[in-house]
Amino acid sequence: MTTMPVFRCCALLVSSLLGLVSVSAALAQTRLITEEEAKAPNQPVPTTRAITRGPGIRLLSAHEVRASGFPFKLTFEPRGGAHIQPESVRVEYLKQPVIDLTPRLAGALKGNAIELGSAEVPPGTHPLRVSVRDSEGREAQTVIQLHAK
Repeated sequence: MTTMPVFRCCALLVSSLLGLVSVSAALAQTRLITEEEAKAPNQPVPTTRAITRGPGIRLLSAHEVRASGFPFKLTFEPRGGAHIQPESVRVEYLKQPVIDLTPRLAGALKGNAIELGSAEVPPGTHPLRVSVRDSEGREAQTVIQLHAK
């Protein structure tokens, strides 16, 4: 009969520790772009614009950021009752060759958004191509320029 309070105490301790691990992971800084990657030659940035029924892509955080750490938040806006296909989200650094940043952001993709509490990039201008597809197969992409000081 005394094992039940001990079990509850252990369960509470374990859940508290797991909570601390998830909070510290959320607060951890993510190196989005390395110094070496930033030194690679730039890829030409496409300047085309088109009207599309595909999902909207919006940067909710600032374009002008502090290199040593900044919040990074993108949102995807489905249209016409469609749903965002999370597995289609891709974020690429427009360098030669193009660098796929998607794996670094995989843990930050939640629902229709990518949200990093603290991202880090070297000082400079960083063009990121973001693409996504919805449940109707419609694709959208945009280029976001981060300016880090």
